[in-house]
Amino acid sequence: MSAPEDDDIEAIARRTVEALPEPFRAGAAQVLLRVEDWPPDDFLDELGIDDPLDLTGLYDGIPVTEKSVTDPASFPDTVWLFREPILQEWRDRGDIDFADLVAHVTVHEFAHHFGWSDDDIATIDRWWE
Repeated sequence: MSAPEDDDIEAIARRTVEALPEPFRAGAAQVLLRVEDWPPDDFLDELGIDDPLDLTGLYDGIPVTEKSVTDPASFPDTVWLFREPILQEWRDRGDIDFADLVAHVTVHEFAHHFGWSDDDIATIDRWWE
């Protein structure tokens, strides 16, 4: 398979979000989805990550469990997927379907939007089985 493009990753991620059970699907629809080749340096710096290949995705926003209706929205919540790190993980593993990897990263990042812990994520993401 040739290297998937940004549009391929976005299409897989959007199908993943559309497959979420309600009410999560409706809540996820309020979050922007962005695909970039690499994580921006300011994200890496803020997270203390030296190697950009270590960041396949990121939720940038305030989790639903921490929001208040009285707080002004300073920027839209965004899930970022980073193409090159995802591709590298896919190549390194060599034993997983590309769409499954993208779905895993997507679910993980949207789960953070809902305020879920890694244990909570594991209950809905078959990746952890």
